[in-house]
Amino acid sequence: MMQTEDKQISLTDPDARSMATSGRGSGMVGYNVQSAVDTKHHLIVAHEVTNVGSDRSQLSRMSERARAAIGSEAIEAVADRGYYSGGEIVACEQAGITVYLPKPMTSGLYAKGRFGKQDFVYVAADDAYLCPAGEQLPYRYTNEEDGKTLRRYWTTACQGCALKSQCTRGKERRISRWEHEAVLEAVQARLDQNPGRMRVRRQTVEHPFGTIKSWMGATHFQMKTLQHVSTEMALHVLAYNMKRVMRILGVGGLMEAIRA
Repeated sequence: MMQTEDKQISLTDPDARSMATSGRGSGMVGYNVQSAVDTKHHLIVAHEVTNVGSDRSQLSRMSERARAAIGSEAIEAVADRGYYSGGEIVACEQAGITVYLPKPMTSGLYAKGRFGKQDFVYVAADDAYLCPAGEQLPYRYTNEEDGKTLRRYWTTACQGCALKSQCTRGKERRISRWEHEAVLEAVQARLDQNPGRMRVRRQTVEHPFGTIKSWMGATHFQMKTLQHVSTEMALHVLAYNMKRVMRILGVGGLMEAIRA
């Protein structure tokens, strides 16, 4: 098992992998179904079955598949915080896909009563950060970390700051800025201006999943191996979309569209 790439072996289904669930430290061995659903008719325009337990690497690929399926140059992709990845967001931005995606709060500083990075405001004109105490953190140097180019900022005024205990236990508070940080800031600003998009997401993509799970009897896939499970899911998606179109156009409208 330790010699495998992901340190996992399933004796029941060789392709199945551990998927994280909502419970802390819990998981389920199975598959991860990705889907892109249109907000108007709730039709599944693209889907994929993977055995990757995380959604973080799925955003740009699923967005591209959805764009190709609907034949549109410009689309908007709304996803939950489980899809948050700087590289994926930048890939979407470069491809002309407008992303609405909340940033997960992974830092434990707030729980400790200290300021987080979001409390520091970047001032582009000065290439500096403004801290909660009103001090500027100027740019110091650039380095690479985990393949990312990062710019580092700090000030020497921290020692005499009245808010130091709420900020850092070190000599000074240092802030890092990724070379594509402006793209991430634009995504956050876009979401702040349109907070209702996340409500629309829940009402859209969760609808088909809930319906299909209900049809399945809230049970597991019947097939094994990635290829066969993908086929099973494709049949569920086909049946779901056909039922949706019949509700929208009627049986006659569906038959007419098929003949066309």
